Amino acid sequence: MRRLYLHLYLTVAAILLLFGVLAAVGWGLGHPTLHEGPFLQDVGAVAGELLPGPQRPTHELQEKLERLSHALHPEAVAVYTPDGSLLAWVGAPVPLGTHRHSFGWFHPAHGMAASVRLPDGRWLVVRHQGLIEHRAWLVFPLLLAFAVALGAYPLVRPLTRRLERLKSRVEALGQGDLSTRVQVEGKDEIADLARAFNQAAARIERLVAAQKGLLAGASHELRSPLARLRVALELMKPGERPDLRAGAEREIAELDALIDELLLASRLDALVGLDRTEEVDLLALLAEEAARAGAEVEGTPLSIQGDPRLLRRLVRNLLDNARRHGAGSRVEAFVERRDGRARLRVCDRGPGVPAAERERIFDPFYRLPGAAAPEGAGLGLALVRQIARRHGGDAACQPRDGGGSCFEVELPLSPI
Repeated sequence: MRRLYLHLYLTVAAILLLFGVLAAVGWGLGHPTLHEGPFLQDVGAVAGELLPGPQRPTHELQEKLERLSHALHPEAVAVYTPDGSLLAWVGAPVPLGTHRHSFGWFHPAHGMAASVRLPDGRWLVVRHQGLIEHRAWLVFPLLLAFAVALGAYPLVRPLTRRLERLKSRVEALGQGDLSTRVQVEGKDEIADLARAFNQAAARIERLVAAQKGLLAGASHELRSPLARLRVALELMKPGERPDLRAGAEREIAELDALIDELLLASRLDALVGLDRTEEVDLLALLAEEAARAGAEVEGTPLSIQGDPRLLRRLVRNLLDNARRHGAGSRVEAFVERRDGRARLRVCDRGPGVPAAERERIFDPFYRLPGAAAPEGAGLGLALVRQIARRHGGDAACQPRDGGGSCFEVELPLSPI
């Protein structure tokens, strides 16, 4: 947003500066206007009547110029021949230069002068103090541009500062802080935008709170019938319908696991940061879980900062996923350092995941089209990605050379 502030302010300042420069250049290099031309011609006609003609001696012209100088008080006055030769002068002569073919204002080395052509072809050049003062007007447009640019700053900066605050609140909302609000300032469109943001944020907060409350309530209510089912199974006579007992126990275990995953997913959605963090040896954690799942482990010991319970759930879910979908193949897990981060890879030789589905399998409850109903509820990989992102990393699915899939999780290493 600071770029918007600079863009607005510098655009206004540049336009004003350009105006000032063009005005100054136009003032300095401007030629006689339609009104100046006839006026200077009349001045030349009058001066031609007052000054001695070219056939008169030069000393008479000099005496006349001195009288004119006493009457008009110019800084310098001079008369030139038609070809530009100096005839007579009072004060420091003003060089006619290339201006002997035109009349009007021009800039000699010291100040500003006016050249007037007499009826007999001679040139009268006058440099007056009043004409020199006209040069101050060249600076006026630049001063005007600077003043307006300086005045535009307190007008533009508060506007963009409010936009910056709104942008920071939008970012906070996107990062999960649903209680964030923007202070409404003024009565313009930005204030309307701030009110609309506050209303939207409040509605999102209410909806998310209602969804979490419903999820927590449903999970709690499911605990009671599950407990009663367990008690009923324990009260069944030993040896009575063992197949039915085994099926019921399996269903109860799956429901219990689903409730745990739903509650964990809901808690991760509500987390802004981690509840607790400590240093965790990723390779050691992987080895413990791989021993339970019967997977092979290789790698380098790497330490990361995180919640050990959540990281254990991440590793366990990856290993369980590879075991379920690996078609009975060997599950291999690796820990390695890459680009200054820790990378955990869990690979199998199963049928693999189509390229178009490698992102969608991280969505909650998503299953591959045509796949047989697997164990679990479809929340395992969604939890893996949530936990990885809560630790400043991410998870992805990659194809494996020779067939199968590799699920990779990158996590930041502990600072040394």
